[in-house]
Amino acid sequence: MTSETYTDISHRHDFVLLFDVIDGNPNGDPDAGNLPRVDPETMHGLVTDVCLKRKVRNYVDILRGKEERYKIYVQHNSYLYDQQARAYTALGMDKGKSDVEKPRKWMCDNFFDVRMFGAVMSTKAYNCGQVCGPIQLTFARSIDPITPLDIGITRVALTKPSDRKESSIEENEDMAPTHGTMGRKALLPYGLYRGHGFFTPHFAKKTGCTPEDLDLFWEALRKMWDMDRSAARGLISLRGLYIFSHQSGLGNAPAHTLFARITVTRKRDVKTPRKFSDYTVMVEENNMPNGVTLTSLAG
Repeated sequence: MTSETYTDISHRHDFVLLFDVIDGNPNGDPDAGNLPRVDPETMHGLVTDVCLKRKVRNYVDILRGKEERYKIYVQHNSYLYDQQARAYTALGMDKGKSDVEKPRKWMCDNFFDVRMFGAVMSTKAYNCGQVCGPIQLTFARSIDPITPLDIGITRVALTKPSDRKESSIEENEDMAPTHGTMGRKALLPYGLYRGHGFFTPHFAKKTGCTPEDLDLFWEALRKMWDMDRSAARGLISLRGLYIFSHQSGLGNAPAHTLFARITVTRKRDVKTPRKFSDYTVMVEENNMPNGVTLTSLAG
């Protein structure tokens, strides 16, 4: 068990997350043909909190998913109904019971993401109530406007013999197999994103969060990018993780004033940013409010 200030669950923590993407799509928008999400008024890129939490879940599941306290509630190709049924089976309860306190506690004790992010589990049959998690994340927003690209791609290999065009066979037998499938690939050349998050001790106490859980969350934010590689996402890298820890559980200073101490600006001689070094990150560590400490875990 770590004794670092930023893993103390009796303290409030506010944090800033910086990451960038090169030639990839960090978070596709299904309402826009899977193009990178943007603010339509400013064209700044967006990455949802749901997307970031998915990466955390995947990392924890790979690293410790076989352990009882570190199961993941929201998983691909699974039914939440079945996950909640496990609580009733383990507790020997009949479905439809109105008392949700025991199954809710069981879900918190056994599922990392329920314990940390919360969940709405108030289904009719296996009602496990609702949990407000101690960790909340904002959308991440790019520092500058981005340029979403929709690039045409081709696949040389054919799916089946009937895909082979007869006209091509007659003209040139060797060229016939090249008439494969046309497709699209959405990406942005470069974007540096900034997101914010909060840890609330009051809710941590209710869900049974431990210092080990919080330490694992910080670890996931640092390392989950390398566990989430794909051709579609391009090169995504963590560029900064700044944690403001409060001595008080209620906080010693407003979060927005602390976030203002981390400034990211494009260098004057850079017209079109294409790499992280095109930006300057300034951290104001002097004259910190009483009872607030700053920890940088990356960057």
